[in-house]
Amino acid sequence: MSDSSPLPPVRLHPEAELARDALSTPLLSRAARLARWAGPDTRVDAGGRLTEEQVPAAAEELGLTGDDAAADVADAWRVALDIGLLEVVDEQADTVTPGEDLALLAGGSPHDVLGVWLGALESVIADAAVPDLDGLIDAMDEGGAVDFSKLDWDPEGEAAFLDGVLGNLYLLTAGEDGPGDGGPVPLPALAASMIVPGDMGEPTNDVLEQVSDAMMRLDDQFRLLEPIGLVTYRPVDEALMTDADEEGAGTPVDETDVSRYGMVRLTPLGLYGLRARLLESGFQAPSVGELSDKGADVLLDGSAGYGPRAARAETEQWLARREPLDAARELLAAARGTDPGAPLRRLRCQEALSLVGVAAEPAVREVLDDPELGGLARVWLSELGATDVPAPSEDLVFWLTIDTVAAQLTAEGNSEELQALVEGLAAQHSGFFAAAWRVDHPATPDVLEAMGRLHPDKRIAKEARKAAFKARSQQNG
Repeated sequence: MSDSSPLPPVRLHPEAELARDALSTPLLSRAARLARWAGPDTRVDAGGRLTEEQVPAAAEELGLTGDDAAADVADAWRVALDIGLLEVVDEQADTVTPGEDLALLAGGSPHDVLGVWLGALESVIADAAVPDLDGLIDAMDEGGAVDFSKLDWDPEGEAAFLDGVLGNLYLLTAGEDGPGDGGPVPLPALAASMIVPGDMGEPTNDVLEQVSDAMMRLDDQFRLLEPIGLVTYRPVDEALMTDADEEGAGTPVDETDVSRYGMVRLTPLGLYGLRARLLESGFQAPSVGELSDKGADVLLDGSAGYGPRAARAETEQWLARREPLDAARELLAAARGTDPGAPLRRLRCQEALSLVGVAAEPAVREVLDDPELGGLARVWLSELGATDVPAPSEDLVFWLTIDTVAAQLTAEGNSEELQALVEGLAAQHSGFFAAAWRVDHPATPDVLEAMGRLHPDKRIAKEARKAAFKARSQQNG
């Protein structure tokens, strides 16, 4: 991902709801309970970890039993120390006391609670990028420092890989074409998004092996990330990893069932957390509703790059704060302009006016004679069902056509829909290019060049390119 261009806007749940989710996550709730449980008699070692004799009482406090109880206690205790819910106050006596942030979980605002949770998330993500403890111990030198040359592990590379995976999961969740409803993402697809080059056709065996290795790393990491509420995760089916020669491996395994290879879903809380991390890293990561208190110019420009669903949701929130007629007038005023972004602003304005409905009609009729908005007004009134709409001049028809294609180019690039529009225009108007190059619109040369690039008929494409040359010469002359 590049931090220079905005990411798709996300629709976040209210902070109060997210804070409740954060408080109920297994890891943070356990860390808080341990912080409240710990007292003057609680003993820790030199590293701040609970002494071995204290672990059973801590596990009982958390209601944990079984083989994993001690490890779960250790994880919760470490997080409590990392994020300031607990503090070591006397290194001589090795005692602890509740930290200042513990009070925020009970009496702080939702934003305060989420701030504490974000600290816990950072702690867990950092732990997830670290190899197993046995490997670290084996790589320690006599002084206790880790000799990374003995590990098949690059700390910075591993952290960057996990960040990349989480970034791709964010994109898949936020994007209009992804599971925006919170649907799960197959683990193989997520691993492949980091390994397989975008221009590769059939992956090589070496690449497939790298994807498989990445899946296994991610399987371990998502198991660690689930208790902090970042994701819900269905792990890789262990039967898939059973060697065919091993006892009990005779049970048939449906290898076509992609869900058995791991399925991960970013939670609403996780979406909030990853967006916060992206913003901290310098990315533009908008959320729907951010523009609702801004002017119409900011709304139209800011939502220009949004997908249809996000743009509609943003506009609905903006309109909800305003009187319909006043909103319509503000939108129309903001839609004027001759800059490169103006055509798309006018398209977004027309879409916004459709949400206002009949209440916008007086404002729209006021701009029927406006050279930049008159075409938009006629189209909008006709779609409303008005029968007294004045007929447009031929010049206005061509100007509006250029403006519309320019807006589509900015919004979609060379899409199939735009190609169909270009073909339709050329088919409906036999003399289109002979007239279009004369249109007094700043985007005329670029639009005609695009039509020449997009039209599949070589003869018509050549006409478009000639017209583009004439239009550019006219503007430069």
